Amino acid sequence: MNTDDGVPRLHLTTISAIAARSYGIVATAHALPSDHDQNALLVTEQGVAMVMKIANSRESAAVLDAECRVMHHLADTGLCPRVVTTVDGAEITREGGHLIRMITVVDGVPMGRVTWHSDALRRDVGATLARLDRALQGLEVPAVARVTDWDLAEADRVVVRDRDRVVDARVREAIDITLGRYREQTAPQLHTFRRSVIHGDANDYNILVHAREQRVSGVIDFGDMVVSHTINDLAIAMAYVALSADDPLAAAASVAAGYHATYPLPEHEVDALFNLMCMRLAVSACMAARQTAARPDEAYLSISQQQIATALPALAAIHPRYARYVLRDACGFAPVPHSPAVVAWLTAQREQCAPLLGYAFTAANTAPLDFSAGSALIARDPADNAPALMDTRVRQVLAEQGATIGVGGYREPRLIYHWPHEPKQSEPRTIHMGLDVSMAAGTPLFAPLDGVVFGFEDADAHHDYGPVIVLRHRTTGDTPVDFFTLYGHLTRDSLDGLAVGQPIAKGQCFARIGSAPTNGNWWEHVHVQVITDMLDVPCNVNGAARASHERVWASVCPDPNLLLGIPAERLPQRTSSATIAAIRAAHIGRNLSVSYGDTPLNIVRGAGAYLFNDVGHRFIDGYNNVAHVGHAHPRVVRAVTEQFGVLNTNTRYLQAQLTDYAAALSALCPPSLSVCFFTASGSEANELALRLARAYTGQRDLLVMESAYHGHTTTLIDISPYKHDGPGGQGAPDWVHTTPIPDCYRHGVAAEGAGAHFAAGVGAAIDRVHARGRRVCGYIAETCPSVAGQIMMPPGFLADVYARVRAAGGACIADEVQTGFG
Repeated sequence: MNTDDGVPRLHLTTISAIAARSYGIVATAHALPSDHDQNALLVTEQGVAMVMKIANSRESAAVLDAECRVMHHLADTGLCPRVVTTVDGAEITREGGHLIRMITVVDGVPMGRVTWHSDALRRDVGATLARLDRALQGLEVPAVARVTDWDLAEADRVVVRDRDRVVDARVREAIDITLGRYREQTAPQLHTFRRSVIHGDANDYNILVHAREQRVSGVIDFGDMVVSHTINDLAIAMAYVALSADDPLAAAASVAAGYHATYPLPEHEVDALFNLMCMRLAVSACMAARQTAARPDEAYLSISQQQIATALPALAAIHPRYARYVLRDACGFAPVPHSPAVVAWLTAQREQCAPLLGYAFTAANTAPLDFSAGSALIARDPADNAPALMDTRVRQVLAEQGATIGVGGYREPRLIYHWPHEPKQSEPRTIHMGLDVSMAAGTPLFAPLDGVVFGFEDADAHHDYGPVIVLRHRTTGDTPVDFFTLYGHLTRDSLDGLAVGQPIAKGQCFARIGSAPTNGNWWEHVHVQVITDMLDVPCNVNGAARASHERVWASVCPDPNLLLGIPAERLPQRTSSATIAAIRAAHIGRNLSVSYGDTPLNIVRGAGAYLFNDVGHRFIDGYNNVAHVGHAHPRVVRAVTEQFGVLNTNTRYLQAQLTDYAAALSALCPPSLSVCFFTASGSEANELALRLARAYTGQRDLLVMESAYHGHTTTLIDISPYKHDGPGGQGAPDWVHTTPIPDCYRHGVAAEGAGAHFAAGVGAAIDRVHARGRRVCGYIAETCPSVAGQIMMPPGFLADVYARVRAAGGACIADEVQTGFG
């Protein structure tokens, strides 16, 4: 019944017998995984489920009683199991030296078994833990004021004891980094953290969720409950949620945001969260190594270790201050604590800054340059973004606006850092965190503020900074703060004679604007960036950030215009999605719905098979209307551009393009299709086709295909079952007759003979029209029905249908607007 470590090993039949004898419950027992107890799921013939928990022989009755007391205390939250009493009314019973409890089953599945976690679910995990911790605050439970290896407050001791048992060298290295950060940055603060009873093990198998709704249904297993730092509950949940995420820090931040919104955290505890969550993973790796050595056959003990082997080194590679900034931002604090002070000081000093170019930026001499994701300045073909071509385009824009200085925007979303090639596994960096001042190569630059040289280098990789200089400055006042300014894309001789620590006086000429290829192979400009934390980078700080971290980077790198003083109206403008949505709601018909509900896409560019949104994220276009040769195909763009530059008129004049196209199109068709009508839209084309059929036959009744959609005019809605039989539709008029769609899969028809089978359905519809003393004007169908599910018609179907329709005197209309003509 026992193992050496006190874990019970009762047979499942014995567990069922205990349930019947002690609880009066007749049920079948099924094993559940557990670390140091034995758990079993009991299911009655009626489908009622409960869990029997058979305690480790080393567990004290006082601790189990404390667990029952806490579950009672949390009953009103609806988030945890309830205790089931024995036939004698006891909450705990004994069997052969083991204490036994029965609890109800919480609906849901373990989060660790759910393959996709939404951001909303992660926030709900944090909110759920916050509700539990708030409910437990102030509750006195002496039995769980204990020392356990799983208490995160004991992490240092456990890691030191078992670190050498970890086999994976990368994990050991990450553990050492994590322990060093914890000791230096977090351990000295532990005495200031709030303490309370906490769950203590909110891992992804103790958090249950409704997968489809992406919300938490409850929390189970209070066996590791302990009196500890309250913040540890959140740190533990963050650690395990991070394991399954492509971006573990962002996932953890969502959990923290949900917690803080429900049970606000003190700022200094938020600052400790990153190190605490990493220490939990370090403890887990160390404890798994220890337990696996003792019980090598227990697969449950290593359930998270493969994920930890990936996530912990990835987290250890993140700069701890940056991680702290991300978590501060998630909780609503200024990401960089001293950034507001720098911004306030620069704002106050603005009038005292020396002009970067030696003279002021004005509305007359400055023009905005749009390099955003939707900009016409940026071409799809990398060859068309060569520095010389970019310089030419910039000069054209400046000449059109009568300006001599061009300004590229701060926090502008750009594709030029990676387009057309994107990173395959991570979010690209698209948000420009500086200001670009475009001037001729050789233009001298003057220091806006007193400072010293912090770093300089020739970052000569393609599309890097080229020659770059970073100056360090210090605010004045009672609490001086260091900050930095970066200047990139300079001439190589700008670096001559520089030394780290060298003073640079305000107004001193210290560099010149470079040219390609020396300047990183860009157009002629200087990139100016203000930096509040260099994050221990000697010089080459990122000039672009991920859109998901934009707010954090805006705190790391505030607006350079605080020291440049460019008139606001001469800066590139960015219209937010919220503003666009508000204007759309006011001026665009509401029947034109926006896809993707709460998070509609603000699409600004198309290229090939892809669409790009306003922050430069790429989406495969599997949903937009048909574009046969892709978006912005160079030949199509060139042809349209050239024609618009020559002539754009209608068909009342002789025009070679009209007849050339008609002849080329007719050459692709059988001789019977030799006369063309050119229309401006698909709806116009189908309306005309229906008019031709009616004029030809003198009849009105039309055969259509179920689920079909042919256009948005009144008549075309009448002949489109997708519309008139859908939400808000009024049904088909009596002259429209729906025929089966030849969908073998949904109709359960064998492929062999399917064409004749479905064509017979069209023939039956013709017979019904004739039975009413009427005739058909025709039959209309897409040759590849689209809204019905991209149906490829079975062989022989259309030939059979067309023969039947023509025999009945009708015309056949092939709607090729999308599938044929795009």
